[in-house]
Amino acid sequence: QVQLVEFGGGRVQAGGSLRLSCAASGRTFSMYAMGWFCQAPGKEREFVAAISWSGGSTYYADSVKGRFTIPRDNAKNTVYLQMNNLKPEDTAVYYCAADQDHPLGKYDYWGQGTQVTVSS
Repeated sequence: QVQLVEFGGGRVQAGGSLRLSCAASGRTFSMYAMGWFCQAPGKEREFVAAISWSGGSTYYADSVKGRFTIPRDNAKNTVYLQMNNLKPEDTAVYYCAADQDHPLGKYDYWGQGTQVTVSS
């Protein structure tokens, strides 16, 4: 099992940047694919970005390509979501998740979420 805790949410103006962090417990972090998802009020949770266990493959939703990146540091058991050129429509609760098989899998473990608010 792995436990996930997100950090770094907050309020920022449009065009600004935020970096979210997701710290994982356990010694097998490097074996998991990791992903970020978001859920805006009244909407379903949706995929944002994902990275393979090695970091060699990354995947992004079309809405964030060119603005967000998802690096990971297996030595620190941490995955990040670097969010640049933020837009008001990026406002949501952001969750990190871990999957034992594939970055585009169904995801077995979830964090509690962190709020990101982008003002215009």
